[in-house]
Amino acid sequence: MKIGVLGGDGYCGWATALYLSQKGHSVAIVDSYVRRHWDHELGVQTLTPIQPLPERLAAWEQLTGKRIEVFSGDITEYDFLASFLESFRPDAVVHFAEQRSAPYSMIDRKHAVFTQVNNVVGTLNLLFALREILPSCHLVKLGTMGEYGTPNIDIEEGYIAIEHNGRKDVLPFPKQPGSFYHLSKVHDSHNIMFTCRVWGLRATDLNQGVVYGTLTSEVERDEALINRFDYDEVFGTVLNRFCAQAAIGHPLTVYGKGGQTRGYLDIRDTVRCIEIACLNPAAPGEFRVFNQFTEQFTVLELAQTVQAAARKLDLSVKIDHLPDPRVEAEEHYYNARHSKLIDLGLQPHLLSESLLDSLINVALKYRDRINPALFLPQVNWRSARNERRAARDARLEGAAASASSLRDRQS
Repeated sequence: MKIGVLGGDGYCGWATALYLSQKGHSVAIVDSYVRRHWDHELGVQTLTPIQPLPERLAAWEQLTGKRIEVFSGDITEYDFLASFLESFRPDAVVHFAEQRSAPYSMIDRKHAVFTQVNNVVGTLNLLFALREILPSCHLVKLGTMGEYGTPNIDIEEGYIAIEHNGRKDVLPFPKQPGSFYHLSKVHDSHNIMFTCRVWGLRATDLNQGVVYGTLTSEVERDEALINRFDYDEVFGTVLNRFCAQAAIGHPLTVYGKGGQTRGYLDIRDTVRCIEIACLNPAAPGEFRVFNQFTEQFTVLELAQTVQAAARKLDLSVKIDHLPDPRVEAEEHYYNARHSKLIDLGLQPHLLSESLLDSLINVALKYRDRINPALFLPQVNWRSARNERRAARDARLEGAAASASSLRDRQS
């Protein structure tokens, strides 16, 4: 197949592009490199030293003889996106090109607005471009389990059968997003569902759980291909944070009681799920939803698992409980269905099988790059202090710029 990977320089996108290329598909990456810019903005860096995209792709081509095309640009710019579709003409488009951090979206008004504009407008542009240029192209969109929230009933895969006042119907499962980022994904889902219904587009929404792991069989072939390992409190995942903390003997920081339950999956399963969706496309006019995760854990269970694994490596770490900066139930019912991808052939990797090789050992290898100051939460869901801090910083920057301009004029 010809498959376009939007956001192919990012964490999931990079692993997916290499996997699909290795499987013999013709792959093109579309990226604006904004994810790298966010690291500079926040003053953080991925634990692993990732290379510029041209160097990564050159290493891949040298190793495999397989070439991955690159289209550099922003999908919020419609003309650029349309030119990509006209030029490459993919059979499927995998859409990773969004701001994907809930904490980032909750920093202040500016970051909330950026997240929603970037994510919703980019997806809308893609839907219009597909309608005009490639209406038969299959859209594989990365959603999130966070759209559902944590309802006190079982979470179905996208839809729920209900009976009300003696009548029955199958309707989209109710959404209870927990951040402006998750709200943007809900808007995406509604827009995609609408365009499938009225324009006859075909789309698969992959409501993904929390992804862990850095190594896939493609990535581990060469150091130049290494993937991201984000452990900071804005873009890092809780499991990555725990492994980085264990590598330097820092206490594992659990928010609240640690009873928050979520779905998780290995990055090796992410890339396989993408290919399964591409090889088994939705029908014209169909908007289908797969819940893409393999296991459920509480945060405290993850901390205890990392603690036990670290002990086998003679690393002694304790668990600390911090006040939860998020507005969420610390203990709750959580039971989500996730059978559709398994029915299509997914054979899951389980956390216990990959934790040491894929996580703690990677953290140990690069532990000299770990900055403990990035562990503690700074973004608070409950107050406007983030916005006040941002406004203060903007005022200080403005004052400094004015002073510098004055000095320049005087000199």
